[in-house]
Amino acid sequence: MKQRVLFIGTNNAARTQMAEGYLRARYGDHYEACSAGIAPTALDPLAVRVMGEIGIDISKQQAKDLTLFDGKEMDYAVALCAGGVCPMFPWTKETIHVDFPDPGRATGSPDRVLAAYRRSRDAVIAWIDERFGVK
Repeated sequence: MKQRVLFIGTNNAARTQMAEGYLRARYGDHYEACSAGIAPTALDPLAVRVMGEIGIDISKQQAKDLTLFDGKEMDYAVALCAGGVCPMFPWTKETIHVDFPDPGRATGSPDRVLAAYRRSRDAVIAWIDERFGVK
């Protein structure tokens, strides 16, 4: 039976979506990945772009409200703290708090903003490989 992992953020637009897509693509035979936000907006097109650069298509994912998962047991809830906001999820066996740079806050030229998305993606991937990588 696959373990269930819920990535929780504020908007469920970029980092949580990248995490969901990567865990599903890389370790989907061991984990069921999903994501949600406490104030969901929409899937960030730059998150879709940088994930596509590494061969993972997240374009069909959607931002979801955390309340959709009320009462649904998870093995892990990964709270991506942003700006001091760390969402809580009581239906989990283990809560993990982790902070990744929020690429949505990047400013500057388009190249500079895109580089911020790549750094965030790479940080998310490295953490998932370390934490959930199958040994």
